[in-house]
Amino acid sequence: MRMSLPLSPTQLRPLFSPGSTTSSALSPRLRPISAASGGGGGHRSRTTPRPSPSQTSAGYLTAIGRAIEEEEEYRRARAEVHRKGVVDVEGYLVEGVSVGGHETCVVVPSLNCAFDIGRCPAKAVHQDFLFISHAHLDHIGGLPMYVATRGLYNLKPPTVFVPPCIKEDLEKLFEVHRSMSKDELKLDIVALDVGETYEIRNDLVVRPFKTHHVIPSQGYVIYSVRNKLKKQYAHLKGPQIKKLKDSGVEITDTILSPEVAFTGDTKSDFMLEPRNADAMRAKVLITEATFLDDEFGVEHARQHGHMHLFEIMENAQWIRNKAVLLTHFSSRYKIEDIRQAVSKLQPKLSAKVIPLTEGFKSIYT
Repeated sequence: MRMSLPLSPTQLRPLFSPGSTTSSALSPRLRPISAASGGGGGHRSRTTPRPSPSQTSAGYLTAIGRAIEEEEEYRRARAEVHRKGVVDVEGYLVEGVSVGGHETCVVVPSLNCAFDIGRCPAKAVHQDFLFISHAHLDHIGGLPMYVATRGLYNLKPPTVFVPPCIKEDLEKLFEVHRSMSKDELKLDIVALDVGETYEIRNDLVVRPFKTHHVIPSQGYVIYSVRNKLKKQYAHLKGPQIKKLKDSGVEITDTILSPEVAFTGDTKSDFMLEPRNADAMRAKVLITEATFLDDEFGVEHARQHGHMHLFEIMENAQWIRNKAVLLTHFSSRYKIEDIRQAVSKLQPKLSAKVIPLTEGFKSIYT
């Protein structure tokens, strides 16, 4: 739906020319009304009285003030549209674009990673780690460009994590690109299966979890890692603890805390998997909500391996995350449609849900 834009003050000047006394400078409502021509010989012609200068001036000021207010509202809305691609979620700056069937790439710079690669947005190029959820082109199509651009910038070869079943095909794909382009296209493809753990930094590890799409897929949980002194040694003093450590005794427990979980495309079934409990209690859950209303219902979403917003409402009890970043909305929706749908969630759930609306049109665009 398109909406006509409010007049700006500059557009108002031809309508309201200060000091003008001609009828053409007046609003059409203030012009004299001519008598009907021909017939009706007994009727006298009538004209509307001209407003006094003070009345005209007041009318101009009111109209101009109203137009300025509308333009300020318009500018605020436009600014909101321009800010929609970057969000601060529980201390993590997250940015990206995710439009169902077109492209999905979500970047978390502080973790030096991107989830899926879409059409390879510029911000993703500088992330050393890439996590691929499945092989549909709107999630993986930009992979060769991601690798090639990093080479162009003399960045180190990226580490790309993929479901094991697609690793061999990806290697073949890059052989074809190397043959055509004569470029090295260096990368490290890691086939990481559900439940396996990989250290990406001394204080971060990643572990895939099961999702449910129409082709093989998986999500990823990134954990922070910290060491905590074992309870049996908590009463000891520093020198005693050091002595135990120097003698080879393991004095700490390793604590993994789920920070960010990403599902990619999936049905809502993943929420009910006991082994996915960490994804449902991660500080931030990045998941999809392709469909939002009754026009395309829950059954339609499930048939296509996606989630409906209604299912998120139904499963709210399992969502223990501090924040939920919703992605992958159908391109049929406008930004205002998305925000209105999210506002109808249960208050407790709505308070933690943030829609990623980069790539979507607004009624103001």
